[in-house]
Amino acid sequence: MKVLFRKYRLGILGIFVGGMLGFAYYYFIGCNSGTCAITSKPFNSTVYGMVIGYLLFTLFEKSTSQNDLV
Repeated sequence: MKVLFRKYRLGILGIFVGGMLGFAYYYFIGCNSGTCAITSKPFNSTVYGMVIGYLLFTLFEKSTSQNDLV
C-alpha cells in the first residue's frame, strides 16, 4: 500500500485537491437556476474537479519510460 501511494501520490493529491475545489466552486458560485450541467449539483461539480485536478497534477510527474530518454 505504501509503494502504491508513493507511486501515485501526485495523482491522489490532485484528486483530493480537485474534489475540494470543485465542491467549493459549487458551494460559493454554483448555479441558481439549476440549468448548468456541471455546477447545478454538488456531485457533478466535485467529480469534475477531481478529474481536472488529477489531469493537472499528473502533468508534473517525471516519466520513467526508456523511450523518453532518447
